[in-house]
Amino acid sequence: MKNINNEGIKNKEKFSEPPALTKEYCDKAIQFILKKIDQNLEDFTYKYPAPASVNNVYPAIDNVEWTSSFWTGMLWLAYEITKDEKYRKVAEIQLESYKKRVDERIGTGTHDLGFLYTLSSVAAFKLTGSESAKNISIKAADLLMERYFEKAGIIQAWGNPDDPENGGRMIIDCCMNLPLLYWASEITGDKKYHDAAASHIKQAEKYIIRDDASSFHTYFMDIYTGKPKYGQTVQGFSDNSCWARGQAWGIYGFPLSYKYTDDYDLILLAKKVTNYFINRLPEDYVAYWDIIFTKGEEERDSSSAAIAACGLLELSKNLPLTDNDKRSYENAAMHIVKSLVENYTSKDCPESNGVLLHAVYAKPHNKGIDECNIWGDYYYFEALVRLVKDWKSFW
Repeated sequence: MKNINNEGIKNKEKFSEPPALTKEYCDKAIQFILKKIDQNLEDFTYKYPAPASVNNVYPAIDNVEWTSSFWTGMLWLAYEITKDEKYRKVAEIQLESYKKRVDERIGTGTHDLGFLYTLSSVAAFKLTGSESAKNISIKAADLLMERYFEKAGIIQAWGNPDDPENGGRMIIDCCMNLPLLYWASEITGDKKYHDAAASHIKQAEKYIIRDDASSFHTYFMDIYTGKPKYGQTVQGFSDNSCWARGQAWGIYGFPLSYKYTDDYDLILLAKKVTNYFINRLPEDYVAYWDIIFTKGEEERDSSSAAIAACGLLELSKNLPLTDNDKRSYENAAMHIVKSLVENYTSKDCPESNGVLLHAVYAKPHNKGIDECNIWGDYYYFEALVRLVKDWKSFW
């Protein structure tokens, strides 16, 4: 394990006590989400929300984006928590479009196959035992394996191997795509999926996480020699800053790989990445879009906060009772969720078909700035579900 600094929790008193966050309070927040889902069911049965809203309203698109499954995942969460068949019915209708994507390779040249199929067909299999969903998921895992380059030990994010801009590019988001591969190994008994995922997460540890526990958004490897090249950003403020959503992917993604590998170094790493993030949270616990900013007029990213809350709960769950930070991480997650409930939902914006306002997709590219992001809606829902029940993870 490389020597990455652990700066500890600098403001530990801020997380020493949980907020007033009862089950009834969380249930009420979930009811608001379910109401939004119900309002959207007709529009988003055969269509999907775009990645980001426009004036707080998601346009309806076909299943072509990397983000489609966050909506389908919300349907599966809704079904799991209510047992209402209307959510299962729509989610199962949507499985046909996921099958079509893998069969016809529609927009599959991406590591985001992990997002797409974990929250759609893997979730379907876990909740319903569907053999069709299982087969779709395995086919998606096989497509994801095509992006694995053994010499470099990574899964390439986008593009073809010899693409001058994207060849050998890995990004921190991929930490969340790996559960599809771990799951495929468990189901098929073929170790190749697990080994590729385990290799990638260790390369992310080695190269994407900097010595101070901040993260590059993206890092380039030579896929033919395995040599590391350089880190940069695509969606952060600068190559040397720390994109908030990327850091949140790490907070959640490293503990998920620990769950499948039992490599406790990943938990130790997750603590360092987490401390860097929570030490730079503003007063209301919701990060700016890049955590080089800790105050001022820059936009917040509510979606990063929601992801981080899920990651904090996953990390805390995997720490022993004797760990002094275990309760602090759990409390931090609850403070983030309470802030989102109180200040970031669309409850006072009835024209919106989204759940969380004030998210940022990609500010350097002028995409989805101070809008709803569909992944933010999903992770906010997941965090609340985690807080009210012993949730059997889709990941």
